[in-house]
Amino acid sequence: MIEIGNYNTLNIKYITPDGSILTDGKEEVYLPPLMLDNEKKVGDQVEAFVYFDKNDKLVGTTKTVYATVDSFAYLKVVDDHLQGVFMDMGTGKDLFVPKAEQRFPLHKGQRYVIFVYLDQEKKHLLGSTKLNKFINHEPQGILSEKEEVELLISEETDLGYNAIINNEFIGLIYENEVFQTVRVGQKMRGWIKRFTAEGKIDLSLQPIGFTHIMDSKGMILDALKKNGGVLSLGDKSAPEEIYRQLRISKKTFKRSIGGLYKENLIELDDHEIRLANNS
Repeated sequence: MIEIGNYNTLNIKYITPDGSILTDGKEEVYLPPLMLDNEKKVGDQVEAFVYFDKNDKLVGTTKTVYATVDSFAYLKVVDDHLQGVFMDMGTGKDLFVPKAEQRFPLHKGQRYVIFVYLDQEKKHLLGSTKLNKFINHEPQGILSEKEEVELLISEETDLGYNAIINNEFIGLIYENEVFQTVRVGQKMRGWIKRFTAEGKIDLSLQPIGFTHIMDSKGMILDALKKNGGVLSLGDKSAPEEIYRQLRISKKTFKRSIGGLYKENLIELDDHEIRLANNS
């Protein structure tokens, strides 16, 4: 069965100058001209994103689209209407976001994180900025602390940044733990820091735990050796400067240099660390 709003592996039934017909053996999908490689022939398989056009006709595209069904995406509003707005999905048909599915007004020319879903008839793709409706609120047993995850930054808040986790959950990155440029719509790696008593998820943009400290110690030693045995960073350096030079948080930096100092591998000042003479 063809999955609407997603890529399907289909066979070429026939090819004409006006377009081609693809099939899964039961349903047929129209593929517009110039969508096939010249080497393709009848019977070959094609990966095509399938959707219904405005005439309720199944249409495919071999282009890379910006979003698929049941996923979160960062899309641009290209047109507005009394009943909603249209967003560019990279297909021949824009994604409609009804006003009833807008958590706040959407404006032409702006980009927003939305969820893509099928209407009740399972025919047409729609979008929503009411993300919590589509979030899994029970991560226990699926996610675990310290686990590496894929993030989509969905919103800036007073506390920091909300992020979609693995296209299924939502978590928070606290502003005072962000030492790099972060923007809404950005995809990045993250780590599960903790599950709160309220069932929410705290996130980190850096690995969690002892292994990360060990890796950071080695990285600091390498940086020192490459920089003539001295780094202009110390216990009182600003978090932003530590992140700029080493791409680690101040907390991780302090734990790492504390360990290196105890091992007599470095010497410490407030704003400088140096390789020890025996290093």
